[in-house]
Order: sequence, then structure tokens, then C-alpha cells
Amino acid sequence: MVGELAGRVALITGGSRGIGRGAAEALAAQGAAVIVHGLDMAEAETVAAEIAAGGAMAVGIGGPIDNATTMAAAVDLARERFGQLDMLVASAGIQRYGDAVSTTPAQWAEVMAVNVTGVYLAAHYALPLIRKSPTGALVIVASVQGHATQNQVLSYTAGKGALHAMTRAMAVDEAAYGVRVNSISPGSVDTPMLRASAAEHCDGTAEGVERVLSEWGTAHALGRIATPAEVGAAIAFLCGPGAAFVTGADLRVDGGLTARLAAPLPGNKQESTA
Repeated sequence: MVGELAGRVALITGGSRGIGRGAAEALAAQGAAVIVHGLDMAEAETVAAEIAAGGAMAVGIGGPIDNATTMAAAVDLARERFGQLDMLVASAGIQRYGDAVSTTPAQWAEVMAVNVTGVYLAAHYALPLIRKSPTGALVIVASVQGHATQNQVLSYTAGKGALHAMTRAMAVDEAAYGVRVNSISPGSVDTPMLRASAAEHCDGTAEGVERVLSEWGTAHALGRIATPAEVGAAIAFLCGPGAAFVTGADLRVDGGLTARLAAPLPGNKQESTA
């Protein structure tokens, strides 16, 4: 395949669903070979097969993101199948609700294991190989919740804030190897995780979920939630030559969610482009 990323190889954690899948598809469309990681092996292999059917090179691998064996195996797969690894997109994550009292120690540990330790493990095993690439890049999927927060998302917000700090630290450390490290902070994105969250805030019907997603969309200046493809395109940009001098940055892909104050002026009609 031809494209800005032709000849490069990417590992995408959480690549079988949501933003991760959007990233895998966007990178493949730019010519990259992709290793699609997912919790479920069959699902990861199915997504990889669908990407390969479009003409790209793709392979799937499964296993828990917070397991060192899983991440070591994913990097070994890149080395054995392609002989290189140029990009890592750390996208796997979970959402749990609660404040400091209602969040149980087990829930806190679960979120930190997946959302923070999972990123560390992916970077730990991937970076030695990425450092050999002349165009190494790492993109961490954080969240606007790392900048500002809703109520009842303590563990998720803490984890995403940690990812912003990890991005800065790794960007400084990896600059010596020519590896760029950035994060993105999406707003609401139409993913299975967001739909599951919406179902918790309504009667659980398809109509109820669509209503909640539409309501959440109005909080964004653009008047809607994002698609995984739109966030994937931003990830592909950060991996590509157009971002060659960008490292240690966080790109807010949030449709203006964090740009607009919550309280409109009295009588000021909000207009939407949706």
C-alpha cells in the first residue's frame, strides 16, 4: 500500500474496538502494517482480517493489557512477522463510576491496572524496538477528563491525568532516541464503552441510548459526539511526518468541549453544526 506511513509497522492496544479500531484503520489506510491487540483474540483477529481485506497488512493478538506476557508477545509478533516496530498507539481502557467513598479498592486497582499500568507495559516492551526506527512514534489515548472532570469518575480521571504526565516524561526520555511521544484527549466518542455508559444513564433501550448520546453531544461546541474514525485520523497525524517536530504534546480532539464555558449568556441561543 502507498501512503505517508508506508513501510512502517504499528502496534495498537485496544485496537479491536472503539478509538483503537479507528486508529488501526486510519494507520492502515496510510500504508502502515498494523498489529491489532484486543482482550479477545478472536475479535482482534476478525478486525485484523477486515483491515487486511482492504489491502493492508494486519495481524491480531489477544490478551489482557495489564499482563506483561501479553505485551511482550505483541512486540515479539511485530519482530517475528515484520522485523520492526515503528509506532505504538496505547488505546485500551475501561471506565468505572464512583467517588472516593463509593469506588472500591478493587475498582480503583482495576482501572489503574488497565488504564495506566497497561500503557506502561506496552511502552516498556515496545520502546526498545521502536528506538531502532528512524521515525519512532508513540501516541497515548488519554481523555479530556485528565484536564477537567465530571462528577463520579474519580479513578478514570486520575488515570487519564497520569497518562498526561507519562506522556511528558516519556517524551523527554525518548527524545534522545528520536522517538516522539504525544497524547490525545478525546471528548465523547461513539464507542462501545460510551454506549455502555449511556445505557447506565437511561432505561437501557436503543432509543434511550441514542437520546443520551445526543444530549451529551450538545455539550460539545460542534453539537455532537465524535466518531472513532475522526479520532483515528488525529492519531495518524501524530504518527506521521506532518507532526515530525511535535513531542510531549496533548492534542484535544474534543469538538470544543473544553473550550466552551458551561454557562451560556442569558438569552444566548446556542447554534449547532450537527
